Amino acid sequence: MDDNEKFKRGVADFNAGRFFEAHEVWEELWLGAAEPEKTFLQGLIQVAAALHHHGRGNARGRQSLLAAGIAKLAACPDDFRGIAMAQLKREVEQWAEIARSEKHPGTRDMPKIRAAKAQPRKRKAADR
Repeated sequence: MDDNEKFKRGVADFNAGRFFEAHEVWEELWLGAAEPEKTFLQGLIQVAAALHHHGRGNARGRQSLLAAGIAKLAACPDDFRGIAMAQLKREVEQWAEIARSEKHPGTRDMPKIRAAKAQPRKRKAADR
C-alpha cells in the first residue's frame, strides 16, 4: 500500500470513529514525512488521539491533545492535501468547545475529514 492509500485509510478510520487506528496509520506516515506534511500529520494524529482519549473517558488527555492538534493544524492552509482544512479546523475547535463546556459531551458533532471541493479550472486565453 502506498503512502496516499495509507493516508486515505487513516481518513476512513477517523471518519468511522476508529481514532486509534487512524492515529496508528498516520503515525507511520509522519515518521518519514518532511515539512509541511510532518506538522499536518502530527496535528491529525493529535486530534485522533484526543478523540480516542475522549472515548476512554480521559478528559485531561483529550483536552491537552486537542489543544496541541488545533495549534498544529492552524498552520495548514485551508485546502491542504485534498482536505477541506478550514472546515476540519472549525469542526475540531467547535467540538473542543463543546467538550470544555459539557461534563460528558458524548459523540455528537464529532469532527469529520472531508475532501476539498475542486476549484474551477481557469480558462487559458486559447480556450476563450
